[in-house]
Amino acid sequence: MPRPVTLFTGQWADLSIEEMARLTAGFGYDGIELACWGDHFEVGRALSEEGYCERKRELLDRHGLQCLAISNHLVGQAVLDVIDERHRAILSPAIWGDGKPEGVNQRAAEELKNTARAAQKFGVDVVNGFTGSSIWHLLYSFPPVSPAMIDAGFDLLAERFNPILDVFGECGVKFALEVHPTEIAFDIHTAQRALEALDHRPEFGFNFDPSHLIWQGIDPVQFIRAFSDRIYHVHVKDAIVKLDGRSGILASHLNFGDHRRGWDFRSPGRGGVNFEEIIRALNDVGYQGPLSIEWEDSGMDRQFGAREACEFTKKLDFSPSTRAFDSAFEKE
Repeated sequence: MPRPVTLFTGQWADLSIEEMARLTAGFGYDGIELACWGDHFEVGRALSEEGYCERKRELLDRHGLQCLAISNHLVGQAVLDVIDERHRAILSPAIWGDGKPEGVNQRAAEELKNTARAAQKFGVDVVNGFTGSSIWHLLYSFPPVSPAMIDAGFDLLAERFNPILDVFGECGVKFALEVHPTEIAFDIHTAQRALEALDHRPEFGFNFDPSHLIWQGIDPVQFIRAFSDRIYHVHVKDAIVKLDGRSGILASHLNFGDHRRGWDFRSPGRGGVNFEEIIRALNDVGYQGPLSIEWEDSGMDRQFGAREACEFTKKLDFSPSTRAFDSAFEKE
């Protein structure tokens, strides 16, 4: 049976959940991946307000929408990051508080624990998100970066995330890190180091998103095969590399959507990701979860793009074969 195709609401948080549910159903999606910002899924209300989760489910049911995961990327980013003024824009006033870094880190960690509790109450078993990273700024290794400094970043992951994952384990919920630049894991090698730092805890796995890998020169299919038992959720998003001799892969401090960038995100099927091979690899490793569209394309109307992306993904997906194509010729 083909996997459910869902729409992640993170880029649509300017719309109310009522409008978002109506649009998502109208675009043809099977379900919705609710972001924990805007009014799409509010962790505090889910835990404190009687009937909140039930009313949310009733709303989705009216539109014929499943919900198999919620996502709290923005809070997760603040768990490991070195906090600065940029974080004020992505965090709620309650998490930001007075902006003192240690307090922000601590409040973000507690909110991520509460997200696991809210997910359990809502009836989903995957929370997608970010971890942030205390060592991302050390990427280029100049001035020279000692191995001990990188080790410290992964030690901090273990220190801060093990208590979070304890709560995830108690709740029967998995945390799926979206492997992504600015996170502790941004490619295959760092993803492996993250797993090792956390002693391969079953609560910790990955939200596979090929768009963050392809522009780095990483084959997304190799990621699936490297972590076949850790793909807890899948985002369908595309990207394109368009180096022209003037632009660089580091994007020149140019924002998304600027034609001068060396790479950018694209609507699914309009970039460089080979989704055919991704579907085949997901079939090989037995992934049966949702294919969730994270729609980001600065050059396209989002409603047009979201509808087209749904159609593209439903046409693309297929179940694995249960028999060899030439099995009719086998002798008993």
